[in-house]
Amino acid sequence: MQDKDLPVGKKNLENLTEQEQQEILKAEEIYRKGLVSIRDIIAPSALQVNPNYLKLGDKFVRTLFVFTYPRFVNTGWFAPVINMNIEADMAMYIQPVESEKILKTLKNKVGQIQSTIAGKQEKGEVRDPMLETALNDVEELRDRLIQGTERFFHFALYITIYEDSEKKLEKTTKEIEDLLGQRLIYSKRAFFQAEQGFNTTTPLGLDELGVMNNFNTSPLSTSFPFVSSELTSDEGILYGINRHNNSLILFDRFTLPNANSVVFATSGAGKSYAVKLEILRSLMFGTEVIVIDPENEYKYLCESVGGTFLKMSLESEYRLNPFDLPSAISGMKTKDIIRSAVINIKGLLRIMLGRLTKEEDALLDRGIIETYAKKDITADSDLSKVEVPTMKDLQEILEGMQGAEEIVPRIKKYTEGTFAGLLNQATNVRIDNPFVVFSIRDLEDELRPIAMYVILNHIWNIVRAQMKKRILVVDEAWWMMQYEESARFMYGIAKRGRKYYLGTTTISQDVNDFLTSDYGKAIVTNSALQLLLKQSPASIDLLKKTFYLTEEEKYLLLESDVGEGIFFAGSKHVAIKIVASYSEDQIITTDPKQLLELEQAKKNYEEEQGGV
Repeated sequence: MQDKDLPVGKKNLENLTEQEQQEILKAEEIYRKGLVSIRDIIAPSALQVNPNYLKLGDKFVRTLFVFTYPRFVNTGWFAPVINMNIEADMAMYIQPVESEKILKTLKNKVGQIQSTIAGKQEKGEVRDPMLETALNDVEELRDRLIQGTERFFHFALYITIYEDSEKKLEKTTKEIEDLLGQRLIYSKRAFFQAEQGFNTTTPLGLDELGVMNNFNTSPLSTSFPFVSSELTSDEGILYGINRHNNSLILFDRFTLPNANSVVFATSGAGKSYAVKLEILRSLMFGTEVIVIDPENEYKYLCESVGGTFLKMSLESEYRLNPFDLPSAISGMKTKDIIRSAVINIKGLLRIMLGRLTKEEDALLDRGIIETYAKKDITADSDLSKVEVPTMKDLQEILEGMQGAEEIVPRIKKYTEGTFAGLLNQATNVRIDNPFVVFSIRDLEDELRPIAMYVILNHIWNIVRAQMKKRILVVDEAWWMMQYEESARFMYGIAKRGRKYYLGTTTISQDVNDFLTSDYGKAIVTNSALQLLLKQSPASIDLLKKTFYLTEEEKYLLLESDVGEGIFFAGSKHVAIKIVASYSEDQIITTDPKQLLELEQAKKNYEEEQGGV
């Protein structure tokens, strides 16, 4: 090899004396100590070692190790610990042992047990079932090792917990110990070995504790940590496919503590498609469905199943009177029904009229009560025989009240002005169909929150009057979150609907507007069923915080295709893919191209029928 072929450092060292080489190597070692490595970057600023835990920066750290297992362990026994909502590192060390060495040990063990049993029989002692069971286990393990169907391993399991305080650390430690103890799996804390325990659960792969247990293949396989939840039940509808194991996600939302659900996704991610699929399948099981549709997305579905499609607009024939009273509700007095109606109308007027002073609020309260009284609706009235007032009646009452001069012109906007008609006529809408859709697409943006409030109030009156298994779908619910009154009303329905066999489905693509509202967060909390589809980077951090997502789940939502996401049902959640049959897809599709094709096919069919 020529001199020029050698590495520069080696070539230079060969031309130097041994003393010079040593000096250069020592200088290089000193130089490298001053370089910043990845370990320096990720290392904490301080590490305080205590007998019972470590103080790692601001975190309190403790390591647990499992030291004994029962005779039998079930598959997935470690899943409850893995699924705990805690910050932890878990390490499994599996070391294969040569079967020949173990067979010799087992042979000796068999001899010892047989000798002990024989000695007890000679003395006339009662047989010991524990010894007989141990003998059978050892003999069975020997047979399997010889046949090659089993192998032998040393297995160690360690769990390192991270918490913000020593009190929380104690609480989490106790929870893990209890979870394992319920399965007769016992663990201990790494006393006076906190640092070694921490090192053992780092990705270095160094077992510094060395607490091993003997396992053969079958029980070792039950410790496999990558488990997936199942959401398959005997009743309910098909929501989709479990992306972890391709099992069916069959579920009945009415079996949960409440039947509410929330759906969050970006535009075009398939949220309306998923909800329409649920509606179609729920109708097959006799569940009635009511939808507030802001974009006419449910029209074709409604026509296909013979539902009622109500187009709410200023030019429409359909009208809802906000002064309507619910039918007689069991256990509710007339004065309570009137009081509830007054409160709801005041909430509507706050949205319609904007900011009100305390004096104006009091005037409206008195004015609404007098408006009902004008139509002989009082605590002693028979509500089944009365004629309810309209917004025009309230205007006339306020015109005769001192101090209402600034309120009346604002109300006239809805009785005589631009928005006249929508809220100023008797109700002519009937909800007597299993599937009813209220379309608000043709309403001006300013009127949408108002219309949604009135529609929800009308639906709520019907729900309370007659208990049935119903689902209420509110699409683009972020409109309701824009005003405190409408957000509070929406939350009230979500919270109280369970008592009337009602499940509310809240859909929103504007996650930030929805979740930054206190009532929006409360609706999510009161929804036992949750569906998250593809998300935008702008909203993913808020969702992660709200739904306690892991980093993996966060990136799953960012990278999901259309119709893919995470399905939450109570304490369980799985990755889901929404699937529909060809016939279902033709009915519920929201793809504009497919909709145009369907519209053209329908037009061609009608022309052919006309020609015949």
